[in-house]
Amino acid sequence: MNNSDPAMPLVDGVSHRWVDAGGLRMHVAEAGPADGETVLLLHGWPQHWYEWRHVVPLLSDRYRLVMPDLRGLGWTEVTKGGYEKENLARDVFALMDALGLERVKLIGHDWGGYAGFIMCVQAPERIERFVVGNVGHLWPQPSARSALDSWRFCYQLPLVLPLIGPRATRIPGLVKKFMSGREQGVFTDAELEAFEAPLRDPARSPSTAGYYRSFINHDLPLLMRGHWNSYRLTVPTLMLYGVDDFVVRPSMLAGYEPFADDMRIENVPDTAHFIVDAQPALVAERALDFFEAR
Repeated sequence: MNNSDPAMPLVDGVSHRWVDAGGLRMHVAEAGPADGETVLLLHGWPQHWYEWRHVVPLLSDRYRLVMPDLRGLGWTEVTKGGYEKENLARDVFALMDALGLERVKLIGHDWGGYAGFIMCVQAPERIERFVVGNVGHLWPQPSARSALDSWRFCYQLPLVLPLIGPRATRIPGLVKKFMSGREQGVFTDAELEAFEAPLRDPARSPSTAGYYRSFINHDLPLLMRGHWNSYRLTVPTLMLYGVDDFVVRPSMLAGYEPFADDMRIENVPDTAHFIVDAQPALVAERALDFFEAR
């Protein structure tokens, strides 16, 4: 870290290092036995490795946990471009190569979950099982209901605007309000500050615009064209879906069935988007059961 970086939040049993992953300097948090089976955990926006703070003590007795910060988030290098979600998947594969990880179990949430889907269909031999929370999959089914729900993505507009977008997260309290506005009691003030602080840094704030501009200009057109319809999900997959998610609605989760060999969705009541923070015991329990299933 340099002197301008915000303080790293602390979690017992977690160590930190920086790894050259295909030319990207990635921050990686790790916990659990160094010689244990590896679970790779990929966070979403506006979070970083600290999303897994409550899951660490529940999984680290059994597994080696590798928790990278995705490109431009947390303490990983901010780049001018490269935020297309296939590129996030390439970043993670490069990290796996650098760490000597041939095959892993995978947990992802939000953009980390989306990148996880791409990893599963592009290199299924490298992912044993996949647990994903609250993100759309690669095969959305157009419907009147999903069209009516599209207004829910309007929060992205200020994040992609010229001048405003790269500076939006510098506004004190904006990220905290986004995270806690519909999920009262899930986060402490200190946890919200841990997630917002890196994004207030002028050197790091442009990454948010990179994520959402790449979604609108690249990732979404691929979905609309059915790009992923030529790919098949062969990795056993469990989606844990907080049913009160304001943006990702049930209508948006239809359509995967013809493209997945073994995927199921478990609806989690009284839970919204940040399911890992709100229901860490449930997430850990389901992951342990799913990873051990034969």
